[in-house]
Amino acid sequence: MSTRPARGRPASPQQQESSLRRWLKERRITEVECLVPDITGNARGKIIPADKFSHDYGTRLPEGIFATTVTGEYPDDYYELVSPSDSDMILRPDPDTVRMVPWATDPTAQIIHDCYTKDGQPHELAPRNVLRRVLAEYEKEGLRPVVAPELEFFLVQKNTDPDFPLLPPAGRNGRPETARQSYSIDAVNEFDPILDLMYDYCEAMKLDVDTLIHESGAAQLEVNFTHAGALSLADQVFLFKRTMREAALRHGVYATFLAKPMETEPGSAMHIHQSLVDGKGRNVFTGRGKARHSEAFAHYLGGLQEYVPMAMAFFAPNVNSYRRLMFGEASPINVEWGYDNRTCGLRVPMDTPENMRVESRFAGSDANPYLALAATLACGLLGIRGKLGPTAPLAGSAQERGFTLARSLGEALDRLEACAALQEMLGPRFVRAYVAVKRKEYETFFRVISSWEREFLLLNV
Repeated sequence: MSTRPARGRPASPQQQESSLRRWLKERRITEVECLVPDITGNARGKIIPADKFSHDYGTRLPEGIFATTVTGEYPDDYYELVSPSDSDMILRPDPDTVRMVPWATDPTAQIIHDCYTKDGQPHELAPRNVLRRVLAEYEKEGLRPVVAPELEFFLVQKNTDPDFPLLPPAGRNGRPETARQSYSIDAVNEFDPILDLMYDYCEAMKLDVDTLIHESGAAQLEVNFTHAGALSLADQVFLFKRTMREAALRHGVYATFLAKPMETEPGSAMHIHQSLVDGKGRNVFTGRGKARHSEAFAHYLGGLQEYVPMAMAFFAPNVNSYRRLMFGEASPINVEWGYDNRTCGLRVPMDTPENMRVESRFAGSDANPYLALAATLACGLLGIRGKLGPTAPLAGSAQERGFTLARSLGEALDRLEACAALQEMLGPRFVRAYVAVKRKEYETFFRVISSWEREFLLLNV
């Protein structure tokens, strides 16, 4: 939805409000979902009647939603992370994100909201604002990131008992997949009813879903998004996850973005293609003359190699994430890079000079898209500003170079806490809150005694 008036001047809040009201009225919207992406990347917010929304432009939510773990608990230092009064944030809708909710019974709209303090400043703990903060730093350099995520996920049978392992669902032929079906057209077609509904939903929501393929796991799929600005793509990944889960549920199965949902199947990643353009829209990674790439590209790549190990808590944000990295068949284990080399964490695809880019393969599908994009762009910008250089490109297998990334969430958080440069780029208060929330989740996980421990250790130690 466009909210810019003639001659390219930014729309005023009053113009935005009038435009939103008109949009809602024209479609006879009865309810509005006011969405805020939380730390995990899930939707928080309120559902309010459309007539109330039109008379109360904006709403409130407690800032504590950004200091809450995935289990609904709070870090021990909760009141040091939020204001002493545990006050509300002011939410303002981003009119460019208004979309229909295609699966709703009554005409319903969904709008992503930005979070502000009472004095009108962007709230430091909101993931969307963290990404905006990094993009503002690129603006100072006269640069704009262009990204294209590739998101993998599994379809699985409904699982109401968390102690029971996940299983692939039956397709149209009535049988679940058992063999690897990489890039199989027929295997994708087994789930046509679900995927047709997904595409219908995406079209209604104007999500730029591009290619769909079958990945190597049983009922594992991947969708690619058309390249665009980082904030737009983060919004689309955020909304797509909701959409895909809903389309699957309508057909009696789950869609899961867990990084390693099944012991015998590969993990799911969110690969991020990234490049930078200048004020004239030119790719600054493109080399001149016979040069394969520019100095800016080399510095950006050097920044990724230097800082990604300290940023892994954003690419692998959950305890399960490290099962993908430790045991995934094609998951990166270090920061080596190479041309068209999928064993590397940083792959430079073979393409035209104008499309020179780097594909970061570290993030799992469980990553918060706002924070994963903010982190990778922050690493690259630190490389540009520090004029860092990359290692030599690798032609062989990066797996032979050994494991240099964090092997657990606890280790990843330690590395993040030790990196002042990343903390400053992303916001010191935000990083402190993020680390506190994730440490609490890590602690909660270790309180659980697994069935493996009961089976093999109970009577044998």
